[in-house]
Amino acid sequence: MTTIGEVWLPGVTHEPSPNADERPAGSDIDLLVIHNISLPPGEFGGPYISDLFLNRLDPTSHPYFGEIANLEVSAHLLVRRDGSVVQFVALDRRAWHAGQSDFCGRERCNDFSIGIELEGTDDQPYSEAQYRHLALLTRHIQDLFPAITAQRIVGHSDIAPGRKTDPGPGFSWARYRTLLASLAADRTHITAT
Repeated sequence: MTTIGEVWLPGVTHEPSPNADERPAGSDIDLLVIHNISLPPGEFGGPYISDLFLNRLDPTSHPYFGEIANLEVSAHLLVRRDGSVVQFVALDRRAWHAGQSDFCGRERCNDFSIGIELEGTDDQPYSEAQYRHLALLTRHIQDLFPAITAQRIVGHSDIAPGRKTDPGPGFSWARYRTLLASLAADRTHITAT
């Protein structure tokens, strides 16, 4: 029997974030939220996303970091530009990724969702490796949480309109959904490569 805090994916890097807690009793996990993040904004690579999610971002490292260094935020997963995957929060715990949010009249999306960050920006194309690993992650998550149907996969902008814009026009929902469809019969094992 799996206990709370044990849903860690195999084959990915684990960096447990303190910015998570238990979901409210009776919360079914039935929503997947896709985000983007780059630190500093528009730059890729480096340790800064992990540093933010692990509460160790140095506010003197970049002028922008002074604005965000004290935020307590996290996502369940991050897919870097090269397709490598980092898990920060066990999937059965509540990561602090959505903020003020609403899906189909239900507020506090963190209570019932899983958040995946893509290293990127709203207006730059995402890498093929990111689409491939995002699709693999999604299929694995859907196996674990079958209530996350295709209709319950959304962008951050869909649950926080007017406040958030990610994953933005640079993200091809058509490309992502095509990859998901191609994986329907093939639940390939996720690797961190």
